[in-house]
Amino acid sequence: MSASTLLHFPAGFQWGAATSAYQIEGAHDEDGRSPSIWDTFARQPGRVLEGHTGDVACDSYHRIEEDVALLKQMGAKVYRFSVAWPRVVPSGRGAVNAKGLDYYSRLVDALLAADIQPMVTLYHWDLPQCLQDEGGWEVRETAHAFVAYAEAVFKALGDRVRQWITLNEPWCSANLSNQIGEHAPGQRNHQATLAVAHHLLLAHGLTVRRFRELKLPGEIGMAPNVDWREPYSQSQADIDACRRGLEWFNNWYLDPIYFGHYPEEMLERYAELGARPPVQDGDMAIIASPTDFLGINYYTGSYTLAPDVPPQLKRSGDAKAELAALLGASTVDVPGFELTDIGWAIYPEGFYRVLLWLRDRYGNPPVYITENGACYNNGPDGDGRVRDNKRIAYCQRHLIAMHRAIRSGCNVRGYTLWSLLDNFEWAWGYTMRFGLVHVDFATLERRPKDSFHWFASVIRRNAVEPGEAGRLAF
Repeated sequence: MSASTLLHFPAGFQWGAATSAYQIEGAHDEDGRSPSIWDTFARQPGRVLEGHTGDVACDSYHRIEEDVALLKQMGAKVYRFSVAWPRVVPSGRGAVNAKGLDYYSRLVDALLAADIQPMVTLYHWDLPQCLQDEGGWEVRETAHAFVAYAEAVFKALGDRVRQWITLNEPWCSANLSNQIGEHAPGQRNHQATLAVAHHLLLAHGLTVRRFRELKLPGEIGMAPNVDWREPYSQSQADIDACRRGLEWFNNWYLDPIYFGHYPEEMLERYAELGARPPVQDGDMAIIASPTDFLGINYYTGSYTLAPDVPPQLKRSGDAKAELAALLGASTVDVPGFELTDIGWAIYPEGFYRVLLWLRDRYGNPPVYITENGACYNNGPDGDGRVRDNKRIAYCQRHLIAMHRAIRSGCNVRGYTLWSLLDNFEWAWGYTMRFGLVHVDFATLERRPKDSFHWFASVIRRNAVEPGEAGRLAF
């Protein structure tokens, strides 16, 4: 293979891996940490597959040195991790837990000593349960409690951390958790969904403003998840249905940040179901406070097909039927789409297209790919090696799509692969594995997979090979 066959990324491109607190830390009741909504949710029968919880997870709370050594071995330039609100402010508001902050301070120091930059996410879904008991994100006061928590973290780590993310995937915290009911707290209510979504965005905007007021060095943004949808055909019904799906999933969280308003058609359709975001005077200007970058989490996409007889948009009390009517569409698994082990369609072309869409719709903001990766449940073979060539192929195809986007003028500055470790995969428990490093959840032994070594070669060369997917080059 000659150097000319490689697709090179810009100098200084920021390569790394990502994790989140509840999924890897464990130590659920140590050093003053209080329960989160996920501790509660995971203990409710039938909520998480096989009754798994994050009580131990990967035990990363006790394994800073081991995990940082893996990152250094991989050649990571950045490590994206999240801070657990119930570990830092166990009562949700008020007193700060010094022991909780000390854990993150030691992690940051270990990363910097290894020449790895920390990228800190302030909220990755682990709301303190005590705040949920008061109404959680449905009530406005939670947004203000979040700002106070964020300020405590800023003051503790802001002298060393240069990249901050306010929220991870607010669609999941709002829609998946309160409209579809698959994540904590697990309800199905349109009005609750819009209240949660609005207060999350308000918390984001208020936190950005507090970051500016503190005159901290570095940059701050948000990391929504996006997907890409194509109309199944050129029929106007399919085109309209596709637009509604994108407004529901993508635009609802991006338009307020960049344009200062929610998508108008989706507002009108929600209103027919009696649901409205609880906007107060000045809220949208706060939400639209200028950010320094946009984090993007992308995994999959689909085609959108409008039904021959659209469901009637009316209040029925059946949240699932109302959601189908709200979107007036269904997604189509087109024959030929490969699926990962979690059942998500592999659609790298969608990754390319959504990056172009972000460029054109929102003025080409600086973008970091804060999550992208694939679930494959390979374990060690008889020789102890984890041969996960399908993960390598998935990542290679998406890196090529990202390279195409950069060559097309998209302002993409970095890529943190999900995930460093196999971990607690939310409602799937420990049954689904996204890690570059295999974790034996009985012994907690870490074992780098073939994909780990492949990704290390990508980082080392700052380039991806466009040849046969899955061919190893380490």
